[in-house]
Amino acid sequence: MVGAGSWGTAVAALARGAAEVVLWGRDPELVAACNERHENPVYLPGIVLDPGVRATTDLTDACAGADVVVMAVPSHGFRSVLRAAAPAIGPDAVVVSLAKGIEEGTFARPSEIVVAEVGVAPDAVAVLTGPNLAREVALGQPTASVVATPDPGVALRLQRLFMTPTFRVYTNPDVVGCEIAGATKNVIAIAVGAAAGFGLGDNARAALITRGLAEMTRLGVALGGDPLTFSGLAGVGDLVATCTSELSRNRRAGFEFGQGRSVAEITAATPSVAEGIRSAGGVVELARRAGVDMPIAAMVAGVIAGKAAPEDLVGAFMGRSAKSEMHGIR
Repeated sequence: MVGAGSWGTAVAALARGAAEVVLWGRDPELVAACNERHENPVYLPGIVLDPGVRATTDLTDACAGADVVVMAVPSHGFRSVLRAAAPAIGPDAVVVSLAKGIEEGTFARPSEIVVAEVGVAPDAVAVLTGPNLAREVALGQPTASVVATPDPGVALRLQRLFMTPTFRVYTNPDVVGCEIAGATKNVIAIAVGAAAGFGLGDNARAALITRGLAEMTRLGVALGGDPLTFSGLAGVGDLVATCTSELSRNRRAGFEFGQGRSVAEITAATPSVAEGIRSAGGVVELARRAGVDMPIAAMVAGVIAGKAAPEDLVGAFMGRSAKSEMHGIR
């Protein structure tokens, strides 16, 4: 498990029931706490980890000999960490991405980065995604997720690895759709959080979630995703959880925008990354290249880039020209 944030730690604990698990983290103090106190005090305070999860600061130690390498690194650091880990990743290993974002500059999805940096075939890359708030998963609350990979055998193998009595895993061959859904829902959640920060109610939230789902689906299908993915756990499921939960970093970031705080203030206030802040520009650029209309995502990206004021979001959305609800979908 490469990455000792909240989600990486939670998934390491899940997999421990079926496999030997080594958890890699940068911070020696955090790694020591995981080994000695069986707790991640920074990202999952108060949650007791299985003593069998061994933590290390040595990336080669974590990856060497592993049958499955799980990348739990945010999109902005994904490539550099993977590049450092690549020499230790065996030729037969399966690489699983937990990242939900688009790389800045290249606009690459995490699975594309894995293929480029590790040299594995696309069939040896998988994505674990869905409405999976890390703390609830770590507490053993009932959760459903999706493992996406084009290889049915790899999918079944990973399904067995991650599935527990409280963590139900479905398979899906649509890596593109799952990754686009995971990146886009974070951007939409910022818009929903901003609306809450302005003091708007449930009608506005429902409108933004629903129209955000339409944007997500348009982009995903244009890039080769399966439309059914967006009505499933990786799509509408993750979107609803991220847009409504108080545990959602992206919704919380949007709320702070609505309260008048800047990007710098928001990012400095928490050790956890709100992926939507870094991915909004990439999502909008992918949409531009594909000729897809994504007004909500574009408004969020404009606020993050300092080109628009948060208080203009709602007026810009409501003031758009009248359209069919099916605009851009068929």
